[in-house]
Amino acid sequence: MSLLQSIILGIIQGLTEFLPISSSAHLVLVPYLLGWKIPADEAFIFNVLVQVSSLAAVIAYFWRDLMTILGAWLAGIVHKKPFADPHARMGWLLILATIPAGVFGLLIKDLVEQAFASPVATAIFLFVTAGFLTASEYFSRKKKEVEQLNWKDALWIGVAQAISIFPGISRSGATISGGMVRGLKRTDAARFAFLMSIPILLAAGLLASLDLVKIGGIGEMLPVFIPGFVVSAIVSYLAIRWLLKYLTQRPLYIFAIYCTLLGAIILVLSLAH
Repeated sequence: MSLLQSIILGIIQGLTEFLPISSSAHLVLVPYLLGWKIPADEAFIFNVLVQVSSLAAVIAYFWRDLMTILGAWLAGIVHKKPFADPHARMGWLLILATIPAGVFGLLIKDLVEQAFASPVATAIFLFVTAGFLTASEYFSRKKKEVEQLNWKDALWIGVAQAISIFPGISRSGATISGGMVRGLKRTDAARFAFLMSIPILLAAGLLASLDLVKIGGIGEMLPVFIPGFVVSAIVSYLAIRWLLKYLTQRPLYIFAIYCTLLGAIILVLSLAH
């Protein structure tokens, strides 16, 4: 991987991790479209690093919220009143929403890895993302605030996140759509979706780090990867801020159109080969 490729892919990861257009799809499709022959071990290491950069960005953006939730959650355990405080309750809902993705990921790990090697499968899953986004706008009442979430809502959104482990199904798109279908306002659905991405990104990063230990020569690659990491973190932070502002007044249809067009282009190019 070259320095330019690292920076370009870092920008793409930063933009697409939190915008509802699937970061995994873009990291699969961009090298495919540009004809980049990036070695599998380098691509794996880079993908781990940029996921960590996205994690750093979302933690930085929601730092105060996280500290409030964590403090209330711990206090609730200590005082044996785990659900008395609304912020403690939010902590438990975030944990519950994380469980389906963990279970689902372990059960179908091999199938997901095969999908990552298939641009056609990624394109088809982009259509699925477009369907989620469109359905959420069409069917949602968009009245509830995040404080009104119950355990059924959190579990539903968690299942939506579990489905998004396939490349092309946007994690933010699926979880925001899941929240909206349960009646959340767009911005409230997005805030919960971003907060619940933290444990799953952290878990994915830790598991991938175990695999990194088995790969040699990481130190030699870092000078190329670090600029991509830094760029990805900055762009991720800006993408979160922009999307939350955008969703206060505008619907998700533009992202559904984008996913549909990108999926169609990939299918045509794949069939042409």
